[in-house]
Amino acid sequence: MKISQKIITQIYYQILRIRKIESKISEEYDEWKMRCPVHLSIGQESIAAPLSVLFKNRKYEVLSSHRAHAHYLGKGGNLYKLISEIMGKSTGCSGGKGGSMHLSDKDAGFLLSTAIVANSIPVAAGVALSKKIKKEEGLALAFFGDGAIEEGVFYETINFSIIKNLPIIFICENNKYSVYSNLGVRQPKNRKIHKMVEKIGIKSLFSNGLDAIEIYKKYLFAKNYVEKKNKPIFLEINTYRYLEHCGPFNDDNLKYRTKKEIGFWKKNDPLIILEKKYNNILTKKKISYFKKIISDEINLSFNRAKRSKFPKSSIREKEIYA
Repeated sequence: MKISQKIITQIYYQILRIRKIESKISEEYDEWKMRCPVHLSIGQESIAAPLSVLFKNRKYEVLSSHRAHAHYLGKGGNLYKLISEIMGKSTGCSGGKGGSMHLSDKDAGFLLSTAIVANSIPVAAGVALSKKIKKEEGLALAFFGDGAIEEGVFYETINFSIIKNLPIIFICENNKYSVYSNLGVRQPKNRKIHKMVEKIGIKSLFSNGLDAIEIYKKYLFAKNYVEKKNKPIFLEINTYRYLEHCGPFNDDNLKYRTKKEIGFWKKNDPLIILEKKYNNILTKKKISYFKKIISDEINLSFNRAKRSKFPKSSIREKEIYA
């Protein structure tokens, strides 16, 4: 499949943009303007970037986990609203009351993210079921980590989605770790998640998370499969986070993963791979131009968010549900 220069450029731009945004969050976190916990996706951006190409339309609705900034931005979420939300401002996408892990922006087709592991998976199935009952176009996309595979609700939802033929794409971002515990101490040796899930009876794919264009192709296949076959699909994407599980810092000092391991993934960074593979398209001049545009957008959004107001105490219980 030949991919156009426009798509390659757009995907690269989004990876770079998300990387720069999250790096800025990491840099400014200790200024005490952002007081909620943050789970950053630096290293994993290639999974979210293709959303801007294939799923930007609001009929495609995204539901995510605690590590949701990249998905929100890739889906077309507003940067100013994101930073405002992390700073707890009334101009945030969740009114300043949700913080980093509870993002919601229906205008962008980003329904929610949640702090509870695997919690958004059954909700995404509910969204897909609603679309089917109402005969609406589009589908739901559920993002979650490898740790969610160890929750019972994952299997219940997969089973339900198969039986009901729901329009949903399940995306597992396998970054090898649940906080500090690697796959080897959490799941059977030599298990391939997508192979295991396929045995339940759902079409399953695997993609190399280092190659954003490969991910794009798998998304395109998944999108066409769900819309034409009227069946759900599961996608496992191999990836890696560079920073600590929760927070803005490196955590090499904890030694739960080796420097060799971290070095391997950084050497094979998604941005580096695209720059080498498509150097005739992604020239140094073009990349420099992109960095300038992104930096200007980031500085403007951060400064606006810092000047924005906090929510009034009189509405602190509005739109709060239990």
